[in-house]
This record gives sequence, C-alpha cells and structure tokens, in this order.
Amino acid sequence: MSTTLIPTLPPIDHKPKDYDGPSYEEVLEMRQTWVNQGVFMYYKNPLLLAEGHMQYVWDHEGKRYLDGLAGICTVSVGHCHPEVVAALSDQASRIQHAPTIYLHSKIGQFAKLLTSTLPDKLTRVYFVNSGSEANDLALLMARLYTGNYDAIALRNAYHGGNIAGMGMTSHSTWKYNLPSVQGVHHAKAPYPFRGPWGMEDPQAGEKYADDVEDLIRFGAPGKVAAFIAESIQGVGGSVEFPPGYLKAAYAHARNAGGVCIADEVQSGFGRTGTHFWGFETQDADPDIVVMAKSIANGFPLAAVVTTDEIASTLKDRIHFNTFGGDPLAMAQGLKTLEIMLRDDTQGLCKIIGDRIVDGLCGLQDKHPLIGEVRGRGLMLGIELVKDQDSKEPATQEAAEFMERTRELGLLVGKGGLYGNTIRIKPPMCLTEADADFLIEVFDVALEQIESN
Repeated sequence: MSTTLIPTLPPIDHKPKDYDGPSYEEVLEMRQTWVNQGVFMYYKNPLLLAEGHMQYVWDHEGKRYLDGLAGICTVSVGHCHPEVVAALSDQASRIQHAPTIYLHSKIGQFAKLLTSTLPDKLTRVYFVNSGSEANDLALLMARLYTGNYDAIALRNAYHGGNIAGMGMTSHSTWKYNLPSVQGVHHAKAPYPFRGPWGMEDPQAGEKYADDVEDLIRFGAPGKVAAFIAESIQGVGGSVEFPPGYLKAAYAHARNAGGVCIADEVQSGFGRTGTHFWGFETQDADPDIVVMAKSIANGFPLAAVVTTDEIASTLKDRIHFNTFGGDPLAMAQGLKTLEIMLRDDTQGLCKIIGDRIVDGLCGLQDKHPLIGEVRGRGLMLGIELVKDQDSKEPATQEAAEFMERTRELGLLVGKGGLYGNTIRIKPPMCLTEADADFLIEVFDVALEQIESN
C-alpha cells in the first residue's frame, strides 16, 4: 500500500454558500433528457458546480477544487472577482441592453483600451458573442478584402463550432470536418513532439512552414484569402510551434495574396506570461486578431480586431450585431482588462507558470507516463505516453488521470489529437502554494496509475 501523503489545498478565508438547488440526480436527469446530446461532460460522474471564488470552485456537496482549467481559459482574473461582479451589477442596474444602433459609453472605452495592447496598425474592433462567431467574421473579412476564397488552416487545429469554424478545424475528435464545404486546406501541424522536426532543429519553424507554401501551390488555386492559426494550439494539446514558424507561414500566405489571422482565443491576454498576445512569442505580425474566452472573465464576448484598410471593406454593407458590444458585456470586459493591466496578470502567469513547469519537469524522470511538458505561462500541456521512446499515446491513462486528480481536489483538462494531453489553463490568479499543490497532485495521481 502506498504511503504517499494526500495533497492538501491551501487554506482560504472564503466560505461558500450552502447549495439549495435541485438534487444531483434531478440536475443530471434534466441535462440528459432535455439538453443536446452532443454537449459532452467530463468525468464518469459529472461535476455539479455550485460556486466559484477566484481560483477555486465548489461542488454541490461543498467540496473545494483548484480550478486548473478555468472553463478552458475563459475565467481569466478569477471566478466571481469582486470588482468584475461590482462592475456588472452596476451596469445591470442602469441599462442592460443597447444594440449597436445606439451609442453607449463603454463600447468605445473598451475598444480603445483593447487596441492599446495590440500592434499600432490594429485599430478597428468588432465585438461579437463567441470565438466561433469571431472566426467566422474574420474569414468573411479576409475574403471580402482579398477577393480570394480559399484559406489555409492547420491540422490539429480548433477554430469553433459553427459551420465556418468547423471548416477551419481539423481535429479528428472535435466537431465535423467540413474543409471542402468551406474552401479550407489544412497544412501540416508544426508539432515538434510528434512531427519530423523537433525543437532542437533551429530551422524547424521554416521547414514546417514550407508545407503552407506547397499547399498553396498544389492544393489551393495559387491565391488564398487567409492563413489562420492559433498562436499556440489549445484543444490540439497546448502545442507550441518552433520559433519562426508563424513568421514564415505568414510570408507564404501574403505572397499568395492572403491576409494572416491570429486566433488568440486561448493564448491571448497575457496567458503565455512572456507576452500579452501569443503571436508575439513568434515575432509575427497578423492582419486580423481573433479573441474570446479570457476577454471578459466568463461573459459571452469575443472580438475581431483588424486594420482600418481591411475594416473599410465592410463599410459598404451594414454590420449589425444585437448583442456584440452589449453594455453588460462591455462593462465586464472593460473591468477585466483593467484588472489584468493593473495587477500584471501576465507577469504572474510567468512566475507561476515557470514554477509549475519546473515542478512537472522534475517529475518526468520519476514518472515514465510523462512524454513531454510543454507550453509557457499558464497555457501548459503534459502529453502522456505508454513509452517515452515509442511515444505511444496513453489515452486511457489520461482519462484515468482526470478522474484521480478530481478526487484529489484538482480540475484539469484533456485534449490533443489522441486525447492523451493533460491541459493546464487555470485562472490567472494562482499563488505559489496553488502551484505546489498542483504538482503534488500530479505526482500522486501518476503514482497511483503507474502502480496499478
């Protein structure tokens, strides 16, 4: 029998309210009876969340968890951050809805502050409701501006759940593959752990990008509307590209008449720690940037930011959005960004992320299940393998790992092409004590699996 001590969550002052909703059985039955069957749930016994406070959540029985997934990067400055709650409450008490046909103050305030974090040429903001809608709009902009139709995306990518997003997505376990419908061609993913060129090859980025050029020449009709890529692949398993990849791929796309779209839905807003936007880690210069999730700390909001020149293409047609730029969304988004900049959440991501990476790398020699620790800041992936030499994906072990970390008080995500990558993307307010707890939980969970 193992004598390993069970990790203990750091102490906090917050006391959650007692759960007074329907029973667990009733909630599960209603979900299974009335909600779309394609909306999947984590865990053998799905988790019923009752409350959240900063980096922690509680289930209906009052058990506390460190949230290591943040609603897949969505909760940025913390669950129910008191300043964000106050800003939303204040706006709700004044006016709750005003479509874009009217003026209200916060849409301009938020757009101005948001563009101040981006390269100077990116000056025009379109607010929408989700990352899927934002990617759809970005592709529309690219096609109207260039006069071309075809687009290049990456294998193992994820760009949304609407028809345009699914067309750009190429991931065997997510949504439906619709590239032929959308005129999208998928280039080789720059995936150093499993691809032909690893991070040790100084030319790996350019070599992977050569496939974009080949695809344009032989797969697309020589001209493209856009090249789109996540700056770090999220659902694909927190895959960080080799240095120089995006810069080289962007050059190939522009040579074919296209514009370059950076999907920052998961990698943006300082989550990488080293930079505020993921594309900056690649020294890349996009023409259109798509953002969502962290933008408003969980409120359904997204944005597309582009140049005056590209935006002017849409001036000849009415662009109206019932809820994009809504006062409630703007209040929560503006306050969230103000907190990020004031509290330097980017710097915190670097400090805490480095601590987690160091700890997990220290576990790699001890636990043969760990094939690779990758990512940066608080956008990390741990790819589990059955054998470190063959790199055979440990898909079932990853599913078991999720169950065990939940039992130990930690919620993490799972993704990757083979469903074998554990994803760490917590709220950007973790402490060093939280980081140490996370590492301890990984150690114990891996030991439990490997000892069976």
